[in-house]
Amino acid sequence: MKVGIYGRVFKKENAAMVQQLFDYLHQSDVAFVTEEVFLAQCVASGIKPRLTYTFNSADDLEGVDFLIVLGGDGTILDTLIYIYKKPIPVLGINTGRLGFLAGELRNEITKAIDHLIKGHFKIEYRSVIQLESSDSKLFNGVRFALNDFVIHKKDSSSMITIHTYVNGEYLNSYWSDGLIISTPTGSTGYSLSCGGPILYPTSNSVVITPIAPHNLNVRPMVISDEHIISFEIEGRSTGFLVALDSRSESISAAVQLAVKRASFNFPLIRFNEENYLDTLRKKLMWGQDNRNI
Repeated sequence: MKVGIYGRVFKKENAAMVQQLFDYLHQSDVAFVTEEVFLAQCVASGIKPRLTYTFNSADDLEGVDFLIVLGGDGTILDTLIYIYKKPIPVLGINTGRLGFLAGELRNEITKAIDHLIKGHFKIEYRSVIQLESSDSKLFNGVRFALNDFVIHKKDSSSMITIHTYVNGEYLNSYWSDGLIISTPTGSTGYSLSCGGPILYPTSNSVVITPIAPHNLNVRPMVISDEHIISFEIEGRSTGFLVALDSRSESISAAVQLAVKRASFNFPLIRFNEENYLDTLRKKLMWGQDNRNI
């Protein structure tokens, strides 16, 4: 077995946990590769990884069976640029705060590795959205998102107008600060904060959620992820922002944009004791009322 290890930023308070991970993998004869920048941060902080190799692109993960991610949900989103060519099951170890993707496993590193070795886990396949654009250089050609695609105003406090089409048929012109196209996974993120609904992870849908719409009767809309959604953007500014998860770029109104479901899914490792509905209640603190105690 061979695993990859990815982290966005090394935090000193996690030093003991990271060292334990490296040591236990070595003790268990599990080969591993570590993301180049994260490994350098670990070594600079006194971590001793023993013998390990590094990766910095999707091509470097050839032969890797699992990807272990140290961080929160944002760190897991980063891994999409590494696994889009060959979907590698991802195990999230939550060292962040609010997390729907990363499990609460920071104090159970050895148990998690044992589960991987023995095959005691299940895989949740999360849908991914893909951006089609007339600008081939946009996002360096890696135009996928696990959470959401966002169009947002830039350089001006004025609203923008986003003419939106579903399978070529006109849907609506959104006068707003922007528009979110969210997957079920991303429905508990930015879309939720803008009034969007929560989708069950396997619902095969996307949500179209306006950001601060001027027309108050405009509401989020749920449609099948089999549809293609395209856009035309207008505004007083000559530039706009588009984002795929945590990555963003500037575009002009001349750039043509459309989103659809990608041809692959994001494989997320879950252990048998983990349950999405339990996670939802805990993270959103549903039922946290003295009347329920």
